[in-house]
Amino acid sequence: MTLSTPKFDAQLRLLERLGCSIIPLTDWVAWRRGELAGLPARAVVLTADDGHHSQWEVMAPRLHERGWPVALFIYPSAISNASYAMRWEQLRAWTSRPGVSAQSHTYWHPNFDVERRRLDAEAFRRLAVEQMQRSRQVLQQRLSQPAPLLAWPFGLGGAILSQLAEDCGYQAAFALGNRSATITSELYDVPRHLVVDSMDQSQFAMRLEAAFAE
Repeated sequence: MTLSTPKFDAQLRLLERLGCSIIPLTDWVAWRRGELAGLPARAVVLTADDGHHSQWEVMAPRLHERGWPVALFIYPSAISNASYAMRWEQLRAWTSRPGVSAQSHTYWHPNFDVERRRLDAEAFRRLAVEQMQRSRQVLQQRLSQPAPLLAWPFGLGGAILSQLAEDCGYQAAFALGNRSATITSELYDVPRHLVVDSMDQSQFAMRLEAAFAE
């Protein structure tokens, strides 16, 4: 989620030492959907949310030198607008590299739990559909790439939102949960590990080894 650069560098070196295979998120989705026969041993997917400019400045060159893919979950309203966010030309340059994709994180990152309490059922449905559709449309228009995957803002999905995401044409949606994704993971509630600066190397290694043992 938020990492110092030295901690991030140490985690990348650990992924290398443990012999991890860094794969595109789209490969994992294809495998989960039965469209890909298998994954390499010790498969790991890297994702980063929100489109902060530090991802372009710090993450991008480190992954590029290793040839590692990454999925960037972007809410387009921030790009080229918010002071903390990347610009469209940076995002376009990064996603032009093999294995790098920009996927949807809704349009302006609402808290769907708050909106569900604030709105009646039909108004909430309209908001959710607009957030999902507009984000995908802008990403595809700006980057000339498909954006078939979605990450729930704050990791907050649910059955109604999952159905709406499927109806909007998304192939899968991703939450948090600090659990590893498996072949039995729900396609619209796929867990991810939230990696923060307070996680030391032994904790990071334990999570990886536990996932590989499943």
